Formats: sequence, C-alpha cells, structure tokens
Amino acid sequence: MTPLDDHDLLRRVTELAPDAHLASLRERGGVAVWLEPDPAARDRDRLGALAPRSSVALTSLDAESSEAGGEMRLLHGPRSAGNAAALRQLLPDLAPRPLGLATSAGFGDRLGLATPGHVRALRQADPDGRIRPIFAQQSIREMTRTGRTPTQVVDDATWGAFAAGWSSGVGGDADHLKTDEDVHACVAAGFATFTFDPGDHVDDAAASASGAALEVKLSALPWDRLGIRKGELRRRYAGASVAVDGLDLRLSDEGVVRAAAKYGAALAHVAHLHQVLKSTGASFEIEVSVDETGTPTTLEEHAFLALELKRLAVPFVALAPRFVGRFEKGVDYRGDLDELATSLDGHARIARALGPYKLSLHSGSDKFSVYSLIAKATRGLVHLKTAGTSYLEALRVAASRDPGLFRNMLELAHERFETDRASYVIGAERERVPSAASLRDDELPALLDDDDARQVLHVTFGSVLDRFRPRLLALLQHASSDHEAALERHFVRHLAPFVPHAQSPTGDTL
Repeated sequence: MTPLDDHDLLRRVTELAPDAHLASLRERGGVAVWLEPDPAARDRDRLGALAPRSSVALTSLDAESSEAGGEMRLLHGPRSAGNAAALRQLLPDLAPRPLGLATSAGFGDRLGLATPGHVRALRQADPDGRIRPIFAQQSIREMTRTGRTPTQVVDDATWGAFAAGWSSGVGGDADHLKTDEDVHACVAAGFATFTFDPGDHVDDAAASASGAALEVKLSALPWDRLGIRKGELRRRYAGASVAVDGLDLRLSDEGVVRAAAKYGAALAHVAHLHQVLKSTGASFEIEVSVDETGTPTTLEEHAFLALELKRLAVPFVALAPRFVGRFEKGVDYRGDLDELATSLDGHARIARALGPYKLSLHSGSDKFSVYSLIAKATRGLVHLKTAGTSYLEALRVAASRDPGLFRNMLELAHERFETDRASYVIGAERERVPSAASLRDDELPALLDDDDARQVLHVTFGSVLDRFRPRLLALLQHASSDHEAALERHFVRHLAPFVPHAQSPTGDTL
C-alpha cells in the first residue's frame, strides 16, 4: 500500500477517530498515528494508529486492533514506555540524538507535562528553527527527588513533543552524571547528550593554597589515571603561550600547578566516565560541567581544562565553567555585569580557539540580564540549560487555579526549606517569604515574582511532589491551556535573546 496523501489521511482519521488531537497527527510509511482522549480516564490521552495489515506497527505497538475497512487496521494503546519506544522507531525525529555545535537550549521538566508549552515557546520565539531543543533533560539528583527514572524522562518528552506536533528533531541530556551506574542507566533510556559532573573531585582550596601546599596537592593527583607524569605536565604547559582568538594567553608555572591541583582529579574522573560511555557502543556527545564549584574558573584554568580534555581524547561538545558572580536557582544573575561580560568574552574566545565547542550556561533559568551577553560573546556557540523554572510556572498556575493546593505546598516549602536547600547555593531567606495564612487568594500568584519565594519553592520541589504530586498533575492536566500559555510566555523571554546569534553549522543537521 502506498502512503496516504494528506487529504485522505485527514479524512480517514477524522472518520475513525473524531476526537483525535489533529496537532499530533503524523504519517510515515503508510502508518498514521495520533493522540486522542482515552474514554477510560478523564484528562488522559491514548495512542491511536491506522496501519496496513502488513505493517510492523501491528506487532510493535501495545494496542488493541480492530478492522478499519479494506486492508487497514485501527489500533488503540496506552501512553506506555513500550509505545513511546515504538513511536520513536516510527518517527525517528522524536528520538534524542547529538546536536553538535548548533545553538541549543535545554528545557528541564520535573513534572513530565511541560514539553507542549516549551514547543509553543520555541515556535513563537524562533519561527525559523535556529535553536535546537532538548526537551528530555534532567539531572540524576532531580530524578531521585521527583521519583522518576531516566526512561520516564525520555518518554514524557517523547509524548509531549508528539502531542505538540514537533517534528524538527530533539536532543536528550542526561545531566550532572557522576557515576558509572548513572551513565549506564541513561544510555539504556536513550539519552544522547551526557553531561559529566566531576564537581566532587574539584579541589577549590587549590585556588588560594600556598606554594608548598600546592605541591602536596599536585603530588597527590592520580597520575596513573591521567596518563602523564607530574614533571611532564609542567614541561608541557608551563610557560606556553596559547593564541586565543586575538588574545595571547600565557600559562605560568604557578597557574598550571593551581589548575592541575584544582581540576586534575576531576579530569581523571571525566576520562573514566568517557570510557564507560564509549564502551556501551551508544551514539553520544559529551558536555563537561564544573559550574557547581566554589571558585570561578579563570581563563588560564579554562584553557588548561580544554587542553587536557583534548590530550585525554575526551570528545566534548560543550563546557560549563564556573563563571564569576552568582548563578542562583530561579532568579536573575547576581554580580557585576561588566565584569561578567569581560569574563564571558575571554571564555568564548578560548572555546572558539581550542575547540570549537559550546559554552554551557548552567542554572540558566531566569538569567535575563545575561542572555544577550553570552549569546553575543559566543557568537551562538552556546547551550542554555534550564530546569526548575518550568516547575515554578506550574506552581503559578496552581496559585491561580487552586489556591488551597498552593497554600498547602507553600506551607510545606516553609517547613522543608532549611533541609532541602543543603545541595544548592542560594541566597533566599525563609523569613522573607510570607506565610500562606497571611495572604489573600489573589495575592498568591505574585509570590512567583518574588526572588526569595521563588527559591524557597524551587529547592523544595522533591518534598512538595512527594506529598502533592497527584493533585498538582491532575490540576495541570485539567488546566493544560493555562499551563502551556504560562510556559510559552516565560520561555519566549529566555529564548528570544539567543535567536539573532544562533547558528547551525554546515553539515550538522538533524
């Protein structure tokens, strides 16, 4: 059977499935697939398919089949893991894949419902499709706190992109990976970008240690795993001049020793994780993140990191340094913007000269004063990474649509804040956040515009979801239009500054 043409496809589907969500309707190889309301459950969809009798879709889908006339069969199945995998086989553009050096943005989604809103924001801010999206992005820490598996993260993004009719390709970022087990679990789930976080192995004390203490730290590095001797490292880099895109960067002996003492063990850990990933045989790209550390990454240290990663044959496509200033969760940048602009220019020059690779902006949510600076400095060689801000927009909907639920979540956030903040560097003070009892219903949404309240709500997400997840998900599914609109408004502000500088390198296509 030849593939149905668009007109016949639309007619047949609307006849057989009059409630089909037409935005999701796709056809490939004579098989049509779509989402439609599930008659067995309110506010839940199921997968529909129209396929020839001979199609592998009849065997690959977990679905009930019925006659549809002629040689066609009608199928209905749940939004299950097996059907998500089958959908990615049928529609390969829904399967995460490496994005290369193209300008890209990661949309963290703690609830598994945000992708349609993210798609709306991309289409509004970037109608020409210059920014490549990563809808499936979550750190192991967030997966643990939300009770989600790597497979659930990928599957939720698959269903969300499918529902929104997205067909322009996607990435998938297994974020802040620290262990072999993390890598294997995320490979099995189908992620394509693997962000290695060796922060536990970074020695921040090396930034201010004395000469004798530095030598002790240097001697203690795992030289066998680094594949180089201490003396050879110093001979290789000390006194070297690195031409960095118009900037002559000289690596001093002290600078090399400090950089090695600070990042040597971290580099060995990254090299190990790369070998673990490589051994799986999966297609991948690597980002290296040292942003969650106590001291900024100097330009000299950045150059050392890049040169050592190349020597260790780690094929990284992006690097997240620890920039100057404070990149706190859920709020704008805190620091001197002029100093940051100068620093970003230097880091971007290094990335172009020693790569090229992308600078990755972690804790990138709500850094509205920074986006134009980093997009311009990098000339589009940049990746924006967001996470908790989508969750906060969900809470904004809750504050408007179900004040009682939001009050309960706010009270729990007050209770849990001092415990849950432990793994985050934030400046919020719980005492500056009003109690739920002190506010009228119409005052609750404004808390989502207050820095202290945003951070208190941001870092307590795990505790809140443990108790209130079913009620929040039910509300957002019922108020899906409000939820998507809130995400669209919010993320257009994130994406728009990157569009004028976005680039898609020749030959690097999805």
